Amino acid sequence: MNTMPPGNDPHLLASAPVVVGVDGSEGGELAVRWAAQVAARRGRTLHLAHGLDIAALRSMPGGRLAMTPSIVEAVRKQATQIISDAHRVARDMAPDLEITTEISEASPSELLIHLSGSARLLALGATGTAGAFAHLGSTLLAVTGHGHGSIVVVRGADTESGLRNDGPVVVGIDGSPVSEAAIAAAFAEASDRGAELVATHSWSDWHFGEFAGEKLGADMMGPALETAEDAILAERLAGWQEKYPDVRVTRKVYLSGAVDRLQYWSNSAQLIVVGNRGRGGFTGLLLGSTSNFLVQHAYCPVLVAHSG
Repeated sequence: MNTMPPGNDPHLLASAPVVVGVDGSEGGELAVRWAAQVAARRGRTLHLAHGLDIAALRSMPGGRLAMTPSIVEAVRKQATQIISDAHRVARDMAPDLEITTEISEASPSELLIHLSGSARLLALGATGTAGAFAHLGSTLLAVTGHGHGSIVVVRGADTESGLRNDGPVVVGIDGSPVSEAAIAAAFAEASDRGAELVATHSWSDWHFGEFAGEKLGADMMGPALETAEDAILAERLAGWQEKYPDVRVTRKVYLSGAVDRLQYWSNSAQLIVVGNRGRGGFTGLLLGSTSNFLVQHAYCPVLVAHSG
């Protein structure tokens, strides 16, 4: 368990805001709604952030010649409108919410990674358009891969407001050191939401089936392995259950298919929590395969937990 005193963790300071990246897209608006709701419930400031990425515009063919003062002013005017629209959306969600805004010349990913270092959590949408000024795929993967603390990719829109407030918080635990950050974030989220926590663990990332003509599956592995894995999972959760006695925990142990299991749970969960890298992951990679898949294909918001 992380024993760092709360005073040494900037993410836990009372002043740490909920940050959301805004880009004027439908997915970005959903992220603003989600973040505003979270900030209001937790008594946090909501910080709306938009990156202009001036350097990228100037590096385009003819960009330096085309970046006249009038063009720069037009870009800033568009950004101001995007921030204004997001501010209105957030205010509609929480009229008494304290809201701050920021427009930066940095790229969206640079800005959001920097802000994530002192945010309680950072949210961004799973889709982005906003014309030539959006870099959806690279921004999403860069921020979830290299950000700090809790990064939430807001997905799913199965209610009138696009937000789901029922169902469990589900955490994927794979035995890697990064899982500890995911467990910590999941317990905190479940406690805050008054939700059940479902802790899932898959013994293998394989999909059991036919291999070299032989059938592989639970009938071959036997119940002993599942029992042993459940005991290991219970031990990992014990200290956290003592810290959060209000959280009801259900353990689910599977022999295989971590990605499929978590995607299935995302149909009914209000939040999926995973580490940014899984077992055997290389530190140079943006995300582990499970996290990478879920931030693009889950049916509910996905929190990617970082250890720092």
